[in-house]
Amino acid sequence: MKSFKEYIAYPYGLWMLIFIAVPLLVVVWFSFLSNPDFKAGVYTFTWDNYQEFMNPVYLELLYRSFLYAVIATLICFIIAYPLGNLIVSLPAHRQNLMIVLMIIPMWVNFLLRTYAWMVLLSGSGLIAQFLGLLGFKDVSLLYTQSAVILGMVYNFFPYMLLPIYTSLKKIDPDLLRAATDLGANHFQMFLKVKFPLSLPGIVSGSMMVFMPAVSTFVISNLLGGGKYMLIGNLIEQQFLTLNNWNFGSAISMVLMTIIFLVLGIARLITGKELDTGGQLL
Repeated sequence: MKSFKEYIAYPYGLWMLIFIAVPLLVVVWFSFLSNPDFKAGVYTFTWDNYQEFMNPVYLELLYRSFLYAVIATLICFIIAYPLGNLIVSLPAHRQNLMIVLMIIPMWVNFLLRTYAWMVLLSGSGLIAQFLGLLGFKDVSLLYTQSAVILGMVYNFFPYMLLPIYTSLKKIDPDLLRAATDLGANHFQMFLKVKFPLSLPGIVSGSMMVFMPAVSTFVISNLLGGGKYMLIGNLIEQQFLTLNNWNFGSAISMVLMTIIFLVLGIARLITGKELDTGGQLL
């Protein structure tokens, strides 16, 4: 006789089938079809969509997307790890307050948050006015590469902080005290004990930042002014502007495959640590 847990899993399985598996199969199917005359229903099987993506122009967009995503992920990590350590060191009620303060901006619509940065980074924004007081005249950070990366960092930073904070909070303080009692200084204790044990949170946070950052198109459109086109913009353009769903599907599959490869590599590097916690060095 099936357990209650098995029965309640059926709706979830049905939801996964309808909203994930079926759309994914449709994208795969479209990526291998061609409609040269753009006439509905006139399709032929082809590899041309994938071959077209090998164009150096498109590969450059892919490279730029990965570069920006990696930079944004690194910046998020550099900020989130010390901040996570700071939060963990606070009393429990203050930890909760800090986490809530970090999450509150996520309650605001993604587009509104990005538009707010457009105002801040413009030539008449608060940042430009502050730089003007320091002697920097006519400074506008809007529509620059830095603005795009800043938008990624701001919007996806909580996805890095929360996993790192959770991993650090799970570390037994007795392990840290034991390392110190055995003669390890603070740097050795961090390198041999704290960092390895927090590695699952670092990897999870990195993936949660990298994946939306590498596929974003709204941030590059608004904060980059369309001057720094990313792979997400190319996909959006194929579907919404050029009506070339076949090529857009092929690009989506290439990007999805690369993301899965990155996830697989991260899994191999950390082994079972993502499930069981990090290990001491």
